Amino acid sequence: MLDSKTIEIVKSTAPVLQEHSHAIGVRFYELLFTKAPSLYNIFNQTNQKRGIQQDALAYSVYMAGQHIDNLDAVKGMVERVTEKHRALGVKAEQYPIVGETLLEAVKDVLGDGVNDEIIEAWGKAYQEIADIFISIENELYEQVEQEVGGWTGLRSFVIDQKVKESDVITSFYLKAQDGKPIPTYQAGQYLTLQVDIEGDQYSHMRHYTISDAPGKDYYRISVKREDALTEDVPAGKVSNYLHQQLGEGDVLQVTAPAGEFTVSTEEMPLVLISGGVGITPMMSMLKDAVQENPEREITFIHAAQNSNVHALQQEVLELINQYDNVTSYIVYSEPTEQDRKDELFDREGLIEKEWLQAILKDNQKDFYFCGPVPFMKVVNSALKEWGVPAEHRQFEAFSPVSTIEA
Repeated sequence: MLDSKTIEIVKSTAPVLQEHSHAIGVRFYELLFTKAPSLYNIFNQTNQKRGIQQDALAYSVYMAGQHIDNLDAVKGMVERVTEKHRALGVKAEQYPIVGETLLEAVKDVLGDGVNDEIIEAWGKAYQEIADIFISIENELYEQVEQEVGGWTGLRSFVIDQKVKESDVITSFYLKAQDGKPIPTYQAGQYLTLQVDIEGDQYSHMRHYTISDAPGKDYYRISVKREDALTEDVPAGKVSNYLHQQLGEGDVLQVTAPAGEFTVSTEEMPLVLISGGVGITPMMSMLKDAVQENPEREITFIHAAQNSNVHALQQEVLELINQYDNVTSYIVYSEPTEQDRKDELFDREGLIEKEWLQAILKDNQKDFYFCGPVPFMKVVNSALKEWGVPAEHRQFEAFSPVSTIEA
């Protein structure tokens, strides 16, 4: 338990860390990979180059410090991070070097702006947070190991099918190489792949949402090929490797399903909103929800540029035809002339509050949304303006950015 003086120091200096968060994040990873280069095997190097990981780390530190006297206020962040740590195989013995390096980075960036008393207070706070994380992660490891077919560490899966879903998204159907049972999962959870690419010194680990309903003898992930946007925004190394180098019969190393972004079983109407590859958890949630409660009112809204990049649409159509309780809307921001001719979409442009109000009538619903961060910011803002409370606005970001409201 932290003493009151330590809590006061941490809370009062948290805004300073937030102000210099990016610089602290950059310096932290420079130091960490020098001290422990083996950690390259865990961290996403593409996100490092894009600067995403640095900002995510610093934001998490700020939030933990700001709420150090009431960590229940950041319960969602704690759950998200501990689930990812379990999926990545993070161990308790790795925490000390991370804490030591973080404090060193703070001193390097803030210089005379931070004294020994502040560093000592943050050191105590880090240990308090680390102990909580380690305890939760140990429980998660035990839990997954005890599940039917469960495992910890890596397990070999064969690509049983590789199916092109759109110009940029391909599905991979994965079956356990040993032929033994695999654990089920909750709709919305993800798999973590460890990929070794020829010529690269370190392994790459990536999270990909399971895009099919639970209860199958396989896992399906639907992966978007991330192309380079600029020199500072490189192509996704693993997504391109999966698309271009691997095929049916190849083997992947996988950790057990993880993730806290799962759909509730409440009776209130359900609204699933996705943008781009954000359709993957929504597809799993939709399939699971209609099986679990065929009477629950479900609205499925998907936004994409056009039909060329719209994945899994045929599966949604099949569910609409099969279940009377499901309604679907398609939004294209840049429809092709053929899209217009074939009337393949319900709205041209972007998702807006007024349009949501028009099709949904009232906001007494459970909203789940997923997609690129700019997309989710727009959706979240629209729902907030409409008066949808936070507990009925659930989202998942595919980048490590911890919030869409910061």
